[in-house]
Amino acid sequence: MSMVASHSPPPRWLLLRRFSPLRRFSSDHPTAVASAFLRQIAAAFYRRRDRDPDPGLLPVSAALRTTHVESLLHLLRTDPPSAVRFFRWSERHLRAPPTLLSLSIAAISSLRCRMFSEADSIVNCMVREFDLKDVLSVFPAPPHPEAGMACTCLMKCYSRAGMIDRSFQVFLWARRVGISLSWVVVSEVLNSLISMGNMDVLLSQESSDLYSTVMSTLLKKRCTEQIISYHWNLAKKGFVPPVHELTKFLNTLCKENQIGTAFDLFYLTLEVGPKPSVVTYSTLIHACCKEGRLDDAIEVYELMGERGIKSDLVVYSILIHAFCKQGRTEEGNSLFHKALTSGIKPDAVVYSSLINGYVRLREVQKAFEFYNRMVDDGVAATAITYGILIHGLCQDDRVDEAYGVLSLMVKQLLEPNVMTFSGLIDGLCNSGNLREAFALYNKVIHSNCKPDMILQNLLIKGLCRWGKIDDALRLFFKFGLVTNLVTYNILIDGSCSVSRFKDAVRLYRLLILNNVEADIVTFTVLIKGMASGGRLHDAVNLFFQILKRGFAPDALMYCSLIDGFCKLGYQLAGFKVFDMMQRNGVQPDIFIYNVLINSLFKEGQVDEALKLITQLIKEGFKPDAVTCNTIICGLCYLGKLDEAVELFGRWIGRVFKPNTITYTILIHSYCKEGRMEEAQQLFSKMVDHGAWPNVVTYSCLADGYFKAERMENAMELHESMLEHRILPNIISYSVLIDGLCKKDCIEEAWLAFQCATSRGLLPDVVAYTILITKLCEIERLVEAKMFYGRMIQNGVKPDNFLYSKLLHCLKGYA
Repeated sequence: MSMVASHSPPPRWLLLRRFSPLRRFSSDHPTAVASAFLRQIAAAFYRRRDRDPDPGLLPVSAALRTTHVESLLHLLRTDPPSAVRFFRWSERHLRAPPTLLSLSIAAISSLRCRMFSEADSIVNCMVREFDLKDVLSVFPAPPHPEAGMACTCLMKCYSRAGMIDRSFQVFLWARRVGISLSWVVVSEVLNSLISMGNMDVLLSQESSDLYSTVMSTLLKKRCTEQIISYHWNLAKKGFVPPVHELTKFLNTLCKENQIGTAFDLFYLTLEVGPKPSVVTYSTLIHACCKEGRLDDAIEVYELMGERGIKSDLVVYSILIHAFCKQGRTEEGNSLFHKALTSGIKPDAVVYSSLINGYVRLREVQKAFEFYNRMVDDGVAATAITYGILIHGLCQDDRVDEAYGVLSLMVKQLLEPNVMTFSGLIDGLCNSGNLREAFALYNKVIHSNCKPDMILQNLLIKGLCRWGKIDDALRLFFKFGLVTNLVTYNILIDGSCSVSRFKDAVRLYRLLILNNVEADIVTFTVLIKGMASGGRLHDAVNLFFQILKRGFAPDALMYCSLIDGFCKLGYQLAGFKVFDMMQRNGVQPDIFIYNVLINSLFKEGQVDEALKLITQLIKEGFKPDAVTCNTIICGLCYLGKLDEAVELFGRWIGRVFKPNTITYTILIHSYCKEGRMEEAQQLFSKMVDHGAWPNVVTYSCLADGYFKAERMENAMELHESMLEHRILPNIISYSVLIDGLCKKDCIEEAWLAFQCATSRGLLPDVVAYTILITKLCEIERLVEAKMFYGRMIQNGVKPDNFLYSKLLHCLKGYA
């Protein structure tokens, strides 16, 4: 019984005694209420989050006034959850509605404790019941920590209530007092205004930051016409945004692939302002260059001069880089000289762009001329500059000189990077010096430069190029590249190039098993390999399977099919594919025309080839060096060397600039006809015309000398090649070995073979066949068998000719 009594509520008089100031509270003016009493009520809520307030407070609620609620909320502001709980309690038990200040304090408290739905509910009440001006008067401004959140909440509530104009007014107020708002919320408000056609509201405000915000919103909505209209109308009202804001927006337009709109706005600013700065012009020039629209870029550049804006280093750097990238290096060179005459000192970026441009054109000598000029002008070369030079030398099989550049780079305390080493490794692999390539890769592993997938793929590509598919596959699994599509494409291409089509198909299946998605390159490589390997039926089947799977073949895939048909003499089928390609909306490129022209020449159809060249020019294509080389090569192939030389004389410097390949074709043809004096004269003229002989050029001329029984000239030429630091490859050594063997200089031939292997070159079946055949002829069969065994051991497979020759010799010896 006593326990029940102990849990019963206290008598009413005890509650009244606990809140003894109640009589005075209800009778006095609110401002005279003792602060101690308010603190006593606040204590009933303070940090009692999981419990209801004392029921004894209910009698007090009848006497509370709205101003008391404001005071109590102010007391509870340090504990936001308690403040919110008191506010909701007061709403339930007070007879009068809450004041604007009470709502404001309660909303801020809700936001402070991340009770966003509660805050939204309270602010919605403010939006419905009070005027905007009054609401803003009680909202916090900086440096209040919740100012941004409170303002965002208010904007959202006005927007949801359909009062977009008021939401926009809140946005303007926030900007005025320095509140940073969420772009998402601002964008929603501006979107609504634009959608409702309330552009006049936006035009009534003239501010640079509002200009950027509105323009960005219009861009997001793809309202390109309104972008121009908004700028025009602001200008009519006399407001011109700062040029840096305009430039920033033009840059955004370009990044969003809206270059057309960017140009419309740019030309409008030329009329109404602001006056574009050099940065504005450079922004448009950069966008045009990035899209490959160099003529438009030059138009903007020339307009700068007309408008009295002086181009700076950035403008010239952008233009020169773009021209060099597109192979228009001479135009880049002209701009370089214009920059110099304008008093601008080019930096390493400009020089590197020009050096790279000439390297891409295989004009390494000119690249070095610019490098020397760079050094003379006191501009320090960077690791990128040296990397480009190394790559250029390696492209021309001048690997020894590339090592010299690497040494110079290290002396200048520049650390070689992956790009530097990749150029060297690629050069070594291309020249067949695989041992040195792997040795260099091992050095990279132990250096500060961490090797990446690019280097590993270069090694695999090098092995594939020289027919070492099994070694390439072993390396592929060793490196763990089973999920790298690029490596698969290299290996599939390598397998197809040595007619190991089963391996190519296995690799394709492995690719699928490892969840690697094949791309258009994979299928192009397979089709190219099958077509060039004579398996046209399989290539055509795969082509139509690709079409069924939804892939759209590109010009390269069509080119592979056309090339495959033409190489096997199915010229008519090649032209049918050419027609189908155009019907499918794929425009033929210069490479396809080159394949067809080459095919026509090989078939002796000179008139048809010339007609196709005329069509090519009508289509807007400019014959490139490959086209011209194809025509010259075609005439030489048909035994019309004099016609080829006459054409070469007419075209040189006018239609195209002959390169190393052009000279090599003509030298080879002269040698083939035994016209060695003319071959030597043309060889001497090469350097004067800016084309440097490579290892193939030397090999062709040396082979001609050997066949003309001028061994001394051939040997001198080989020494000259070494003096010019042109690294011999296995083909040049094979020419040397063959020439020596024909002159019965077997010991010298053996030394040449040893020299090739000591350089890290891996002899191919041709080199072995030459030596083994000669040893058989002079009846040194033990050595012949030894060489044959060594060849098998080194993974070189004998062809039918060598096998039958050795078998015949052994039978004769028996």
